Amino acid sequence: MIDTGLRAKLAKGGTALGQMTFEFFTPGLSQIMANAGCEFVILDTEHAGVGIDTIKSQVACARGTGLAPLVRVTGTQYHLIAPMLDAGVHGIMVPMVETAEQARKIASWCRYRPEGVRGLAFGMPHDDYAGGSHVPKMQAANQRTVVIALIETVAGIDNVDAIMATPGIDVGWMGHYDLTNAMGIDGQFDHPRYKAAVKKLVSACNKHKKAAGFLCGDVKTGRQYLKAGFRMLCYGTDIGVFQGALAQGIAGLRGK
Repeated sequence: MIDTGLRAKLAKGGTALGQMTFEFFTPGLSQIMANAGCEFVILDTEHAGVGIDTIKSQVACARGTGLAPLVRVTGTQYHLIAPMLDAGVHGIMVPMVETAEQARKIASWCRYRPEGVRGLAFGMPHDDYAGGSHVPKMQAANQRTVVIALIETVAGIDNVDAIMATPGIDVGWMGHYDLTNAMGIDGQFDHPRYKAAVKKLVSACNKHKKAAGFLCGDVKTGRQYLKAGFRMLCYGTDIGVFQGALAQGIAGLRGK
């Protein structure tokens, strides 16, 4: 099984950079991102509306590029997670994680026994359609799969220490827009309560030797979050980066 080493790098305290994709699910996406220096891509299904066939195609296109394909699923249910793993993604991001019990279930659904309860099927996309014994494949999949808990509610922040203490959860991701909305300080990322939440998440991640993740919209913000202790960053989204660069170029041509 192909393993880009993303989970191992994060577990050793390393930093990984990538991007989140909502729109441009093209055959060349993974290679373009890899050539740009990305180590992973998070393929969104929560807001983008794409299905399993699109994800399966993206995973196939990522093979051999060195880019780890991850997916954000739509909710905390086994049937939303397992098919994505069988399609070959190297990791799962789950939104609105609020309790240690949720985290425990998510982690168990993402791994085979004895670490979890993931259903068995082999000779599939996730093991590159290869034959052979399934036992080493199970072990390799358990070692490869990155499990990301999106912390984006007041309850999630309140319980973040217990969530990050959960075995099998690898990353605590700050969902800054949803969190500030839930806190009643919509988009106020300089607000003391939001800053306190950021520190609480990073502290919980560091305490339990997990990585803190964040989606930054620009380099300045990204560097601030790296300095604050985040180790897994998305540099914007495919829509934002393309539209921003295009707008800058068009404005330049118009002399603005």
